[in-house]
Amino acid sequence: MYDILKGLRVVEGSAFIAGPSCGLHLAQMGAEVIRFDNIGGGPDFRRWPVADNGSSLYWEGLNKGKKSIAINLSSPQGRELALALATAPGEDAGLFLTNYPADGFLSFDALRARRADIICARVMGWADGAPAVDYTVNAASGLPMMTGPVEGAGPVNHVLPAWDLLGGAYAAFALLAAERDRRRSGAGREIRIPLSDLVASSLSHIGAVAEVLAAGGDRPRMGNDLFGAFGRDFLTSDGERVMVVAITPRQWTGLLKVLSLAAPVAAIEAELGVSFTADEGQRFLHRQRLFPLFEAAIGKGTLAQLAPAFDASGVTWGRYQTLHQAVTGDRRLFMDNPLFQTLSHPSGQRYAASGPAATLTGADRLPLMPAPRLGQHTDEVLAGLLGLGSGEIGRLHDDGIVAGVEKNT
Repeated sequence: MYDILKGLRVVEGSAFIAGPSCGLHLAQMGAEVIRFDNIGGGPDFRRWPVADNGSSLYWEGLNKGKKSIAINLSSPQGRELALALATAPGEDAGLFLTNYPADGFLSFDALRARRADIICARVMGWADGAPAVDYTVNAASGLPMMTGPVEGAGPVNHVLPAWDLLGGAYAAFALLAAERDRRRSGAGREIRIPLSDLVASSLSHIGAVAEVLAAGGDRPRMGNDLFGAFGRDFLTSDGERVMVVAITPRQWTGLLKVLSLAAPVAAIEAELGVSFTADEGQRFLHRQRLFPLFEAAIGKGTLAQLAPAFDASGVTWGRYQTLHQAVTGDRRLFMDNPLFQTLSHPSGQRYAASGPAATLTGADRLPLMPAPRLGQHTDEVLAGLLGLGSGEIGRLHDDGIVAGVEKNT
């Protein structure tokens, strides 16, 4: 963790990935992030993957470093508390992160009525308010119809919730941008981040929308071939599978050197009247002429022989491995990565977890904080943020409006 956002307070009322990952990014840069949930946990509190005791590893991964308050959000008094938390005073406060419906009790109008300069970042499904999750907007995007083997007929889903993760990162950026503007203008605002708009804008930014408009049709499936340049998976003589990519001229010439393919590739260039070194697109267009050469050359060497030669010549490549292999054996990616610290988690498990992906050069990483237990900070937040006395807090507990850890375990 770092402390460059120290003093900033964000209240989070969200579930699943996009909203909580936004809060996670902010917390790991030093913001105080207070998450409220229903007593007993929200819809993501026991989401898989889970530990042997049923505790959600997913939940404790996305909520590291946050504070937790448990509220009965189905009651009018509980909803009043949620509104009060989101709009609590303070120059570095009034920042609310949510995926609650835009027209519900946490609507922007309801928030603004209590604090005029409130900034609300609202993650949504479709921009028109229709429900959606990562997997349904991805289905609408067309990408699953481009993914998978060449001979595939049906859609192929990927397992990474990419739009949710992108949504969380974008929401963190937009929230801080709005907070910077508020410092100059004094104005609050609502920021809506629909997953559907993330899909549409992202595909536009990378030229995919323009591509289908210009072509009048869809890009065909091409398996593991890299679109627009040279890249594919190849099998070594000892049965290891590697992804090899050559986009830049240096990557290409280094690959030819390692595999002793300069001469046969030059012969194809002369025959076709093209330069593969100068134009990566030509490598893609004529990949079916090139791939057999590379299959044969890579298939003659073991991974132990090829890896140091690839590295010495600046070849861009990666070994295919399972996640278990990566986590337990890849020292650069996981085991020796300074992003990771070993923590005791609310599930009772002790394992290595990641801090922020960004490294602030010249700044020491601070100790990583685990996720809270549900309701762990209920009394602290009610007293410190809302100024409630112990008697009033006790009555809220007695009336079932709030709960601490005991009622959630």
